[in-house]
Amino acid sequence: MKVLFIGDIFGEPGRRAVARAVPRLVAQRQVDIVIGNGENAAAGFGITPELAEELFDMGLAVITTGNHAWDKKEILDYFPREPRLLRPANYPSGAPGSGSVVVESAGGEQLGVLQLMGRAYMPTLDCPFQAARKELASLKKRTAAVIVDMHAEATSEKMAMGHYLDGEVVAVVGTHTHVQTADDQIFPKGTAYITDIGMTGPLHSVIGVKKELAIEKFLTGMPRRFEVATGPAVFCAVLIDLDARLGKALSIERIRIID
Repeated sequence: MKVLFIGDIFGEPGRRAVARAVPRLVAQRQVDIVIGNGENAAAGFGITPELAEELFDMGLAVITTGNHAWDKKEILDYFPREPRLLRPANYPSGAPGSGSVVVESAGGEQLGVLQLMGRAYMPTLDCPFQAARKELASLKKRTAAVIVDMHAEATSEKMAMGHYLDGEVVAVVGTHTHVQTADDQIFPKGTAYITDIGMTGPLHSVIGVKKELAIEKFLTGMPRRFEVATGPAVFCAVLIDLDARLGKALSIERIRIID
């Protein structure tokens, strides 16, 4: 099974890049399932039901999120109705929606997707490591193949999660920092790993934001309303080839396309 996992989709430029790149990659690389992080799909902050549907229509089987999951109030009622839209599983009990889902490829192979969020320099949540154990106990009853989106700020926390779950999931991929890292690898027990997939959004920007606004905030230290940058877009993703029966990764490949 081949899985394409798209990094943080940022605003309209990111959605545009997804619309252009996904059909071509699915056809050329025989992709079975497409997943993407959509927490920045709505002008860089949050996601709406309409934009979630737009991304599903583009071919995404699952949308993950993160700390911006709740930025748009209209999404709160949508989470319980759409199991393919995930929020971090380590949110406290009572948060809308779910942190995991099992989807099926056209060929009938099942894939579990688990969303976690780190705690270093992030909102205070339950322990992602313990949440992973709890969620995997349930997911593994349905499929041996599980991919984890570890949405976190600290590279050490992401890497620790990758090693912690080595051999138990097919991949641990990082999101949130919007910069694609060059450490894609297969860990010793068969788990694919990358610290951050990168951002799918405005190329000439500061992690998606108009560079002038970000620079002004750094220069002055004053609050500044951020806006999505315009111009060409970059599409960042990883392509993971896996053995769904054994629950092991065969390869992981970084993808970066300038739109």
